[in-house]
Amino acid sequence: MKKSFLSLCFLAAVLSVSSTYAQQTASEYFDIGVNKSKSGDFVGASQAYSTAIAMNPDNPSSYFNRGLAKQQLKDHRGAILDFDKTIDLDAKNALAYLFRGKSKGEQEDHRSALQDYNRTIELSPEDALAYLYRGTTRAKLLDYRRAIEDFTKVIELKTEDINKFQAYYSRGTCKLRLEDFTGSIADFTKAIDMNPKRSQTFASRGFSRLKINDFTGAIKDFDEAIKLNPEDSESFYNRGFSKTKIDDFRGAINDFDKSITLDPQNVRAYYGRGFCKSKLNNQKDAINDLTKAIEVNNINIDSKVTYSGRINKNILDELRNVVQEKGKINEFSDDRSEAFYSRSVARFKNGDSKGSIADLNKSIELNPTYAEAYFFRGFVRSATGAQKEALQDCSNAIKLNPKYGEAFYVRGIIKHALGDDNGGCYDLSRAGELGYSAAYNVIREYCN
Repeated sequence: MKKSFLSLCFLAAVLSVSSTYAQQTASEYFDIGVNKSKSGDFVGASQAYSTAIAMNPDNPSSYFNRGLAKQQLKDHRGAILDFDKTIDLDAKNALAYLFRGKSKGEQEDHRSALQDYNRTIELSPEDALAYLYRGTTRAKLLDYRRAIEDFTKVIELKTEDINKFQAYYSRGTCKLRLEDFTGSIADFTKAIDMNPKRSQTFASRGFSRLKINDFTGAIKDFDEAIKLNPEDSESFYNRGFSKTKIDDFRGAINDFDKSITLDPQNVRAYYGRGFCKSKLNNQKDAINDLTKAIEVNNINIDSKVTYSGRINKNILDELRNVVQEKGKINEFSDDRSEAFYSRSVARFKNGDSKGSIADLNKSIELNPTYAEAYFFRGFVRSATGAQKEALQDCSNAIKLNPKYGEAFYVRGIIKHALGDDNGGCYDLSRAGELGYSAAYNVIREYCN
């Protein structure tokens, strides 16, 4: 009996030490994540937090910090999931609501973001950033008057100058939208006093001055905007428009020229330049410019459908071809499935996709748990246009190896190409989380 009691005590001691060690190890990985975040290595930070979560899944700080790291990587869907988990574990974490709202806003889910900011303010009524974000969201929802109330609150609260500057600028923009041009000029002027190096503030004040027919003042503001940002096509256009209003047609043409050089699709600049050329009796060139103003990007006279911002076939091929097959040699088994797999790679590289798939079919037949063979067959099928079959192969590879980052990546870009943006971006988020960092390049480009 005594021996049994001592054995139980020993076991309890071992479990206690083991638990303490695991907790310390999770804490160490958390600290690694913090240090990597501080150094700008957000991919490494995300991986470190993932390890900490695997060892201690009940620590809300690990999910929150991983959400922040994903947010920096523009992986907003993945960040939202982490902030969801943070809130599940700590329902009064005001910052989790705040940053979840920010990621929702980046996904254009502004009404849901607004709810998160409301909750943040309930929990932390003096959080200037929450009012700033809520005001910005209300402005995007065209609720300019209530947005102005939020920006005014930011100005009243004790907060950093950068937040006050942004509040003045954003309040000025809302007043401009409400056609309170005098009020907007006052706010833009205050913002300029706080930060005279931001071109957009001068450009916005110039536009408000243009609206009250202060053309000379507008031109001066656009001068400053262009000095600070010589690539600003819109400010060249607006300065040209202002010059047209005071009959400086030659000066206006110079500005419209520059605007068109910077943005060949700026139909208003073609219109303005055509107008000025006609005033200067250069009717032939005026007609050419005005014709461009009518025809460029005019969907009413051009029925051709164009696609932009999506993953089309050419982009899919380009993104998929970033992936390399596993370079490590596998042990040669009695069924020789590895040989069929390796020959499939060689055949594919030699342009024989049909032969490659035949070898992969045989490899999988001999070894139905061969995750790499499923993945590479999905890769080859995608390259030959069989995207739905490729999706199934990638899914099978993931079932066999849930940490197969490349499989999540390829499945993600295929889903996106087939119109499942949300599912594709979640897969890309998972790929990045598993260490396949190329996924974050695609997330930045196509998931925001």
